[in-house]
Amino acid sequence: MSKRQESKYKVNRRLGVNLWGRPKSPLNRREYGPGQHGQRRKKPSDFGVQLQAKQKLKAYYGNIGERQFRRLYEEADRRKGDTGENLIALLERRLDAVVYRMKFVPTVFAARQFVSHGHVRVNGKRVNIGSYQVKDGDNIEVMGKAKELALVLEASQSPERDVPDYLQVDHKAMKGSFVRAPQLADVPYPVTMEPNLVVEFYSR
Repeated sequence: MSKRQESKYKVNRRLGVNLWGRPKSPLNRREYGPGQHGQRRKKPSDFGVQLQAKQKLKAYYGNIGERQFRRLYEEADRRKGDTGENLIALLERRLDAVVYRMKFVPTVFAARQFVSHGHVRVNGKRVNIGSYQVKDGDNIEVMGKAKELALVLEASQSPERDVPDYLQVDHKAMKGSFVRAPQLADVPYPVTMEPNLVVEFYSR
């Protein structure tokens, strides 16, 4: 499992965006990058722009490792249709992403930990792998006493995010279903994501 050692919000300053749209982001206080030379801004090359697009997507989904992310890209490239759209659909099918989108937890990092601790069932079976690919029509449910955790109750009632249309959720029962794979325009990213640039990066 990928683990972010440093503060997860430092990536916001490094990339220059409030990646998760949260009020506690350090970018809200200091808009320049971290470090001694953080206030210097230079125009990135085409490679730099593509690399940053990849880093944003990887970081947004809980700092996915390069090997795992490249496998997702290769699977997206094998499938029919637009590779960028396929990549977004595969990322949104991750169980940790679905748990986060359903507002069972406040962050993608909490979602991965929540799943790995065995608090989630898919179609009645416990699944503890964050990268598990959810299928259309799958039912996702928070298990037993985990429904009463303060983390879960606060996240489900938070006005900070809305549940997107490609999911159905019952927060009283703490369960929901994955209706369909989304397109890029359906996903409520707080910042602009450019999967087409990620495709260009890997296609070099």
